[in-house]
Amino acid sequence: MSDPRDRFWAGLPLGNGVCLLERDGQGLAALDKPAGVLSHPNVAADAPRALLKARYDLDGEFYEWFEGVGVPRRLWLLNRLDSATSGVILAAADGALAAAVKAEFKRKEVRKIYQALVFGTPREPAQVWRDRISVEKRGERIRSSAGGGVPAECAMRVVRAGRGEPRLTLVRLEPRTGRSHQLRVQCAKRGLPIVGDQTYGEFRLNREFAKRARTKRMFLHSLETSFSYAFAGQNHNFRAASPLPAEFEAFL
Repeated sequence: MSDPRDRFWAGLPLGNGVCLLERDGQGLAALDKPAGVLSHPNVAADAPRALLKARYDLDGEFYEWFEGVGVPRRLWLLNRLDSATSGVILAAADGALAAAVKAEFKRKEVRKIYQALVFGTPREPAQVWRDRISVEKRGERIRSSAGGGVPAECAMRVVRAGRGEPRLTLVRLEPRTGRSHQLRVQCAKRGLPIVGDQTYGEFRLNREFAKRARTKRMFLHSLETSFSYAFAGQNHNFRAASPLPAEFEAFL
């Protein structure tokens, strides 16, 4: 007899290009989200671009669909990525598990590693960036800016620097805080705008790059997420990694 958990994960109504990266026996999973896919729809018109092809409950923060003859299924979303960002995103098949993992996020016990392709070259090969960021929400729109607001910290390390013009650099970013648009704002503040960032980036360079590379994607990727969590009286370790898209290094 097949395991019901296997049937659940095999029956996920995944969105376009989305795939299952990892899952554990408690019901925790990591999905690989392509650039352009929404973590969740905000309005009905967003549904075709969402992580799952299912109804999303904004209040409960879960996707819901029906399997077979009216059997309800739910998947709780544990974190979010901007639609233009690709890579690891977490979800849970159990509401209590979702609450336990979200508690780890609040305690800042979740390690997240990103890589980004930026215009320019950092002054030093490794730095810790400390800023204050203000976040403004207008309906579903979020805009962040450097200055005032709350502390934001990120460890940066150069992975590979290009030699052409404009100079491009692949950097590794490990945020130690989870502010909205934090990495995008911190990169831009240092004259290292992320390639393809239509909000905080360098618009002239973006246009020229898009014409040459024939892509308008934002080059920010959630590479790896790892943490430990307690659930059902036991401690568990979880790690998921999404391969860096080949196009990130193709232009260096």
